Amino acid sequence: MRRFWIDTDTASDDAVAILMALRTPDVVVDGISVVSGNVPVEMGTRNALYTVELCGKQTPVYSGIDRPLLREPSYAYFFHGPDGMGGMNYPEPAGAEDKVHAVDAFIDAVRGSPGEITLVILGPLSNIASAVRIAPDIADKIPMCYVMGGAAACLGNMTPAAEFNIWADPDAARIVFHSGIPILMVGWEHCRGEANLDDDDMAFVRSLNTPYADFTLDCNESAIKTNREWLGDPGLALPDPVTMAIALDPEVCTKRGKHFVDVETISDLTRGMTVVDELGVLNKEPNIEVCWEINIPLWKETLYTTLRDE
Repeated sequence: MRRFWIDTDTASDDAVAILMALRTPDVVVDGISVVSGNVPVEMGTRNALYTVELCGKQTPVYSGIDRPLLREPSYAYFFHGPDGMGGMNYPEPAGAEDKVHAVDAFIDAVRGSPGEITLVILGPLSNIASAVRIAPDIADKIPMCYVMGGAAACLGNMTPAAEFNIWADPDAARIVFHSGIPILMVGWEHCRGEANLDDDDMAFVRSLNTPYADFTLDCNESAIKTNREWLGDPGLALPDPVTMAIALDPEVCTKRGKHFVDVETISDLTRGMTVVDELGVLNKEPNIEVCWEINIPLWKETLYTTLRDE
């Protein structure tokens, strides 16, 4: 069995990514830590708990950092809806979050099982930055980390230069990127264009006629509308599930390379920009692996597999 830890600011696409991991037979999710980002941490925690229960699991959910390390929080209701889940107003989950703080729970899990837990980060990096500041030794105990964040080609969705997760807490992202954790950065660009679920793809998902397939489309209702009207994409963009697909099947990422990557934290114009030294002009030691291309049919099939009945 593979062991994952998911760090998330649970809104609609995060929820689908969590579902993918929970419904993959050879994956055990040791814990889900929630951070402020798309929505306040309390709302994100509730959304994570609901998703866990939908999947019939008992995965512990931990509430974590409730604001960026050095900045005021900014939420993404405009994209994900007033509840972060497309305005579906799902019922309150029956369970409750664990009383241990997310940062402490993550440190304990990694120290307790060194080299065994793959980290998948779907939101701002505030929780993980706090963890490596408190316990820098955990960096050597994480075998692999997949980060949904950044834009390697400098095409942002929050500013022209920055993707939301990195923009929301660039200071945390910079700490994690320089922590020594083995990271594959999966930029926002990989969910766009043909990687969207278009009308035919969404009709196919609906035809699966499972609660997981319906959930995938229903909770993203607001995201579909905003993605089309605001960004001009053809359908549903799912950045977090694309990243989860790569974590589940690394063959989804067809071109990757290790580069020196830094995060802009000072400039108002380029705050949160992931600066990728693709050509090595700075002559600095590469610190981050970057996903440059994905296999789009394989990404979609990886998603569909988790939405079918068992």
